[in-house]
Amino acid sequence: MTHPLHLDTRAIPTTLLAETQGLLTAVKTAHEQLKINAKESVPFHGWLHWPSVMVDSMDMRRIMATAKRLTRDVDVILIIGIGGSYLGAKALIEALRTPYTQTKPEVLFIGHHMSGRDMEGLKTYLQDKSFAINVISKSGTTTEPAVAFRVFKSLLEAQVGKEIAAQRIVATTDAKRGALLELAKKEGYETYVIPDDIGGRYSVFTAVGLLPVACAGIEIAQLMAGAHAAENALNMPVDSQFYLYPALRNGLYAAGKKIELFVHYEPALQYVAEWWKQLFGESEGKEGKGLFPASVGFTTDLHSLGQYVQEGERHLFETVLAIEETGSTLQIETDAHDADGLNYLAGQQIDTVNARAMQATILAHADGGVPSLLMRLKRLDAYHLGWLLYYLMWSCALSGTVLGVNPFDQPGVEAYKNNMFALLEKPGYEAATKTLKKRLEGLLE
Repeated sequence: MTHPLHLDTRAIPTTLLAETQGLLTAVKTAHEQLKINAKESVPFHGWLHWPSVMVDSMDMRRIMATAKRLTRDVDVILIIGIGGSYLGAKALIEALRTPYTQTKPEVLFIGHHMSGRDMEGLKTYLQDKSFAINVISKSGTTTEPAVAFRVFKSLLEAQVGKEIAAQRIVATTDAKRGALLELAKKEGYETYVIPDDIGGRYSVFTAVGLLPVACAGIEIAQLMAGAHAAENALNMPVDSQFYLYPALRNGLYAAGKKIELFVHYEPALQYVAEWWKQLFGESEGKEGKGLFPASVGFTTDLHSLGQYVQEGERHLFETVLAIEETGSTLQIETDAHDADGLNYLAGQQIDTVNARAMQATILAHADGGVPSLLMRLKRLDAYHLGWLLYYLMWSCALSGTVLGVNPFDQPGVEAYKNNMFALLEKPGYEAATKTLKKRLEGLLE
């Protein structure tokens, strides 16, 4: 079977590859367990077969209808969410939009930080624009999106009145409970469900990701067709080459590599890398274990981090995502004066030069002791990105299981939240407030 994604391991030393081979059995065992868990409805395994649920479904058609209604006669669609509630949609929109063009309406993201300066700037920007809101939160009380929603809901209501504002707000939230669900019922917002058995970082193919992507004018049917094809290819039965990535990650980690660099050569993939970082960082970084996920955009970052990658501490490896067909045919022209000395490249496509830069970098880093796994994706479109994102989630679940951690929880995320609530003197945190303020004084002395 021909797949749209191919894994190339030739830039990994044969000794490391040989050691990794023993982990392929562990990955296969993890995969069998994953399928059993999904069949038995173990919590947070719903994503595994979600493309089958969604493709050609009534929910897909309703999402497309809502997107059409929501985007009618507005300048901006404001997506409010944090973590998995925005990164997947942002990744897909940035990857698939035509560079340097704005969608109509423009899709903007807020609620993923606590910068008053940034929010105030956005509020000013929206003063003379019509806009609609898709607020995404399981509970409705997560601080960052809750603060943003309060600010921009108030602005929208001031502009158009509560009745019209209610028609321009869609809430993606829990099916049965939570502050956002209760507000949606009270105000009459249209709602979509965040499934109970799908965690945030695995939710890109639910309404969490699909509604914002549809609002950006992207063909979500093609996206889901790609994810569905990946689900079928990877689960009944899997081509063994796809076990390599989770096996290699664990093998290289055991060999002393502590950092995985996700490398891309297309600026459009910046937020795919950000999504990947949350996926693997939140899934594996626990119990004192886990690769640190970092990302770079080459060739840009070769002029900042390239020196470190080439000759710094040998504690990293690279996963390189290459797009074989970008759709660009732009060529380098001949210049009569050739002052820059580039006439030897005249007539070549810029993408060809970019590919040579990638090959040269992989060779140089191999010589410098940095192994590279090359992922070749056939082209950059909705179908192929659907395939890729499903594959990365599947790989993450298997990799975390082989590592010996639960790839579906994130207990460490609560630590900063509890400290923040205490320092903000949230009711119920009085005892912690006093203790933390004393500690903070000590840190700042």
